[in-house]
Amino acid sequence: MHRFGLTASLLIALTTWKQPAAAQTIDQPVTFNAASYVLGRLQQRSALERGEMVVATSQAISGYLSKPSGDGPFAAIVYLHGCAGLSELTRQHFARLFSGWGYVVLAVDSFGPRGLAQACTRPAPDRQADAWGALAYLSSLPYVDRTRIGVVGSSQGGMAAMRLASTHDVKIYDVPDDLSFKAAVAYYPACSVASKWLAVPTLILIGDKDDWTPAQNCQQWMSLRPDKGAPVKLEVYPGAYHSFDSPRPGRSLFGHWLQYDADATERSTAEMQEFLAVHLGR
Repeated sequence: MHRFGLTASLLIALTTWKQPAAAQTIDQPVTFNAASYVLGRLQQRSALERGEMVVATSQAISGYLSKPSGDGPFAAIVYLHGCAGLSELTRQHFARLFSGWGYVVLAVDSFGPRGLAQACTRPAPDRQADAWGALAYLSSLPYVDRTRIGVVGSSQGGMAAMRLASTHDVKIYDVPDDLSFKAAVAYYPACSVASKWLAVPTLILIGDKDDWTPAQNCQQWMSLRPDKGAPVKLEVYPGAYHSFDSPRPGRSLFGHWLQYDADATERSTAEMQEFLAVHLGR
């Protein structure tokens, strides 16, 4: 693309990302606890034999809460960032996008409270525990419908969303049995982290030129899925790279190419809006 055309495209994208929405609250800082692990019976028995109080500890997590105008109750979304952290541009984009569609959104910052700059080249913290904690926090708000909460994640956050949507043989996190995510959207994840079939309706959005989390991984995972579980839809966008929905100039990050794609962004946004409306009732 000609330099002028590329610059104009990025300026249009940035303007689109910054469009205000009619919302009562945008980007309000909040704090909540990540979900603690379920203590095994052996751990509990050993502690009781020692005369100790059994207490599950958890990490305090930061987040940014946005809501539409009105009293609700609203459907809600937990947003999980990628391995490079939660940027202001990203969180404000999703805050305005989701609240403009009528959802409460809680963008989770998994790295700031832990003093991490990134988790692309180092082990990531337990993103699922953070998401479960965010779900519990949202369910406690009087203007949120606790039966209509979904999760949306990008890259590493998308992989966490896939794990959250997976089936599990045992209960790992200490959350109420009647509390669960109702839908999941994963932007450019590695699909192989998920179970063979999913418990939650899931939408996967990825580019066919992604060299960080290749689309072939998700295509193979889809081909091996048994005909059971919740419905899953995979959308692969021709010519799109990793982070195709982030309006920044093309760049290399940790040896992988990231590039904005206006067409893939528009199509994926429309797909996500329709998917969430179907499964969260908007």
